Amino acid sequence: MDTDVTETAMFSTQTSSGTPGSGTDRRPRAIVVMGVAGSGKTTVAALLAGRLGASFAEGDDFHSPANVAKMAAGHPLDDEDRWPWLRGIRDWFAKELNEGRSAVVPCSALRRSYRELLETAGSDTTGSDTGGTVQFVHLTGSYDLLRERIQGRAGHFMRPEMLDSQLAALEPLQDDEPGFAVDVTPRPDQVVEEILHRLDGAPAENPAVTAPTTDTTQPEDH
Repeated sequence: MDTDVTETAMFSTQTSSGTPGSGTDRRPRAIVVMGVAGSGKTTVAALLAGRLGASFAEGDDFHSPANVAKMAAGHPLDDEDRWPWLRGIRDWFAKELNEGRSAVVPCSALRRSYRELLETAGSDTTGSDTGGTVQFVHLTGSYDLLRERIQGRAGHFMRPEMLDSQLAALEPLQDDEPGFAVDVTPRPDQVVEEILHRLDGAPAENPAVTAPTTDTTQPEDH
């Protein structure tokens, strides 16, 4: 596991008070916490959602049973498997933005084409502006750290040897994409502080959203 359940619960219930930044853009935003397996996407995304007062969804929940079975058998997903999964995440983001809520999802988003699809959450299925923005936070770490974390997680369908295929497929964020990379070597709460510092201003306001809690035994998405 990337951190223990106690630490995750403690930080995921914090409010947005004290968050760095005082920007003026208060539009709701969809934040994709991306990266390969072992980078701690689920833990960081849940903590970040709690600090922002944003909605949270586990990226793995959008996978079909067939996708989960395929990964559990040690077979990497192909694009035919991934597109329906990515569209599901995109549509959920669009719904949250349409309703004026910011949202955070951990999603590997390895290729630029996947991120371009997710970015269309800024428009709903009819092409109308949802009034929100989409941003990507790429969690990065050394190969040894990522592999060690995968090996330390019990009951996860991601096998350590599949890390190599993910790293081979990874297309890092480009300068013209809306996002930035953050190193995951520090503790998860420190990683979240860095993300908050680098986001464009103060947290968006979601008056009706309860900060989520998470159990780090949940699997990460792929």
